[in-house]
Amino acid sequence: MSIPIKIRAHHLLCMQGFQGYGYSQDFAANMQQVIETINSLQNPVVEIVAECDVICSHCPHNMEGVCWKGSGSAKRIRDMDLRVLEKLGLKEGTKVKGKYIFDLVNTRLGNVSDVNEICGKCEWMDRCVWYLGLGH
Repeated sequence: MSIPIKIRAHHLLCMQGFQGYGYSQDFAANMQQVIETINSLQNPVVEIVAECDVICSHCPHNMEGVCWKGSGSAKRIRDMDLRVLEKLGLKEGTKVKGKYIFDLVNTRLGNVSDVNEICGKCEWMDRCVWYLGLGH
């Protein structure tokens, strides 16, 4: 098995709706690079986590692996990851093939109510083509 790419559970949703916006240019460029890497590899192994990942590594709110975007942000983001894991029926740290995990996300989280429950008041929802494509 190849070295897994660590991805936060909620980023499995973000990656599908990403339109080039982000917390900074560096963050957006990194997100694009991660998406391109996963798409270019032959079904890479992805480790699903509820902690900072390769996408968070370029976030300006990431302070030593903890989200400092605002009061309670680290807990709120972790809770979002745990809701995704629960809905997918996976445990934190599960390693799966990339194609499988995105198929699973789109099968189990393919409705507006699930996404609203997980994403809540995400500032990117009005620009997320994945969410907008659910026909809300």
